[in-house]
Amino acid sequence: MKGYRIGLILIFLILLGTTVIGRLFYLQVWRGSYYRALARGQQKFFSASAGERGEIFFAGGQILATSSVRKFIYVSPREIKEPDKAKKALSQILDLDEILVEEKLSQDSPYEFVKNKATEAEAEKLQRLQIAGIYIGEERVRVFPQGTMASQTIGFVDSEKQGQYGLEGFYQDILKGKEGTLEGEKGAGGFLISFSSPNEMEKGSDLILTLDYQIQFEAEKLLAKAKENLEFESGTIIAVRPDSGEVLALASYPNFDPNNYGQEKDLEIFQNPAIQKIFEPGSVFKPLTMAAAIEEGKITPQTTYVDEGVVRIGQTPIYNYDQRTWGERTMTEVLEKSINTGAVFAEQQLGSELFLRYLEKFGFFAKTDIELQGEVFSQNKEFKKGYEINFATAAFGQGIEITPIQLIRAFSALANGGKLVSPHLVKKIITRSDISGVPPAIDRNGQKISPATSSEVTENIISPRTSSQVVSMMTSVVENGFGKKAKIPGYFVAGKTGTAQVSWGALDVTKPGYSDKTIQSFVGFAPAFNPKFLILVKLDNPRAKTAEYSALPIFHDLAKYIIDVWQIPPDYP
Repeated sequence: MKGYRIGLILIFLILLGTTVIGRLFYLQVWRGSYYRALARGQQKFFSASAGERGEIFFAGGQILATSSVRKFIYVSPREIKEPDKAKKALSQILDLDEILVEEKLSQDSPYEFVKNKATEAEAEKLQRLQIAGIYIGEERVRVFPQGTMASQTIGFVDSEKQGQYGLEGFYQDILKGKEGTLEGEKGAGGFLISFSSPNEMEKGSDLILTLDYQIQFEAEKLLAKAKENLEFESGTIIAVRPDSGEVLALASYPNFDPNNYGQEKDLEIFQNPAIQKIFEPGSVFKPLTMAAAIEEGKITPQTTYVDEGVVRIGQTPIYNYDQRTWGERTMTEVLEKSINTGAVFAEQQLGSELFLRYLEKFGFFAKTDIELQGEVFSQNKEFKKGYEINFATAAFGQGIEITPIQLIRAFSALANGGKLVSPHLVKKIITRSDISGVPPAIDRNGQKISPATSSEVTENIISPRTSSQVVSMMTSVVENGFGKKAKIPGYFVAGKTGTAQVSWGALDVTKPGYSDKTIQSFVGFAPAFNPKFLILVKLDNPRAKTAEYSALPIFHDLAKYIIDVWQIPPDYP
């Protein structure tokens, strides 16, 4: 009986041993690779990390946007062995409140940010102390060395590394670069041990802009100075090469610092008024009306009409500025004196159908497709209803809605012999293939992005002859009319003023008609008969009676500056 019991125990031990050995074999050999991977997964973690963002340069090579390495401080509260020593070091070196630091250290987590923007000196002091649980990390951040300069044009990069507004938003997909993998390792208890360098990352493409650093700087300086004297609500200056559409300056006031975009309370400041604010242009529109009527042979610069101070469209009277009466005048004098009834006369000779067709040719019912995020345009549905009064007021720039960049595009055609150009900001895109032989950048539509952008120029929308005649009329505005303050000795300058009333619809949709606010602008180019640059100055509700005393002097100063810097030869001694 005793031997029988010993035999059962022996069999039981053999079976137990076989089971244990079998289980170990199953875990370590048969399923060993699985559990090793699982263990590694618990010890290591992976995270996507964006490649270095491409840089953005002015035409002359000055840096507008770049990336730099920034230190940040974080702690692993579970690893802190000397909390009082850690709290004292962090609060004193980083100049942080002790209560805030204590709160971070008391968290039951393996990872807590303490300071996002640490200086090199702060990081070095903490590193020398070698306190367990305190770590120093590095990350690449977007930096804008020029501060507020061209801020609405450049936009900014948010905390998620996404470009917002302007060029940063428009070119997000090619600026961001190729992502790599960031590998982290945790020790026992889930403590953070280390980060490895990201792999497979690739820098994004660089942008070389058409913007001229000196002209941009001067434009912004003039706006800031004018703000003090004119107390306008906002202001915009656009300067372009009218033959190619290259944008030389795109300045706005007020602006913001893209390095500290989070401090802005009013998000509207991020919008670029050149492409995102619609307005009624006023009398700067009159040369376009004249161009259309001349092109169709309905008038000439010498065509006369008799102004009686008012013209009636049905029961609606249209008056001249200040309700003045000018008597018999030529079409050139209509521009010189900015006579509203004369512009209506020119539109009536042309006819509403042709007038509408030319406005479409000049690009007022479509975007310019400039390389900025969020461009808008007006459908002008009310204007297109075809009422006679709508076409009459549009002849002198009221009742039709456009953006400043659309106006620049249309005036470029007047200046360059009649061709519609595409305003653009990017001269060249430098992809990694330009440097290292890797595949070229692809845009958001899957299309290959050319290393260089080129101006798109359409066929003539008006003839060179019509262009020349309108330029002569606009030159006469500066020589003999209300644009005299734009004169620059030795040069012929072409231009036109505009003082438009702001409709209540733009301020309060419940009110009809127009408010007492104005938008004052001046569009001009020089040298008039061989223009090297074209400038629009637009001021919202300045403290001045008309554009002759607000926008026009700013144009003069910027035009004179460009002529001097570029050393443009004079037209006459």
